[in-house]
Amino acid sequence: MKERKVPQNSIAVYGVSVAVSLVLSYIESVIPINLGIPGAKLGLPNMVTVFLLYIADAAGAAGVSAMRIVLSGAMYGNMFSILYSMSGAALSFLCMLIAKRSGKFGVMGVSIMGGITHNFGQLICASFIAGGYVMTYLPVLILAGCVAGTAIGVLSAEIIKRVGRYFK
Repeated sequence: MKERKVPQNSIAVYGVSVAVSLVLSYIESVIPINLGIPGAKLGLPNMVTVFLLYIADAAGAAGVSAMRIVLSGAMYGNMFSILYSMSGAALSFLCMLIAKRSGKFGVMGVSIMGGITHNFGQLICASFIAGGYVMTYLPVLILAGCVAGTAIGVLSAEIIKRVGRYFK
């Protein structure tokens, strides 16, 4: 197997990305944004994931997302928050990556796909823990995923437009 060389600045980009996503996690934990749905969050740290999907490679974006979930769960949450976040993030990341690579979705569409599938991934995890009845919450969480995904998509597209050129 051929060893892949990572440019030196990639390490710095990934380190700063983890730090920014942790700060956004903290902000989201202390300043709750009420979407009108209990437990629903805007997902501010997901801006970093969407940004990295467009300016870095998929493995780096996935690594930053996983590190952020584990570290923020350890600092602000618990093992259940890590488990729920990781299950949502894994499905969300896979779907966003497929959507982006298909070329049929822009940043906003990729982000909305991520918002919806993140909630669905968390419900799948919850159904194993609490039982299948939690799936009755799915329609409400699809709506929340659309709202959050749209907001994050708008912000991410603007960040990519203004800052992304410095990373090419």
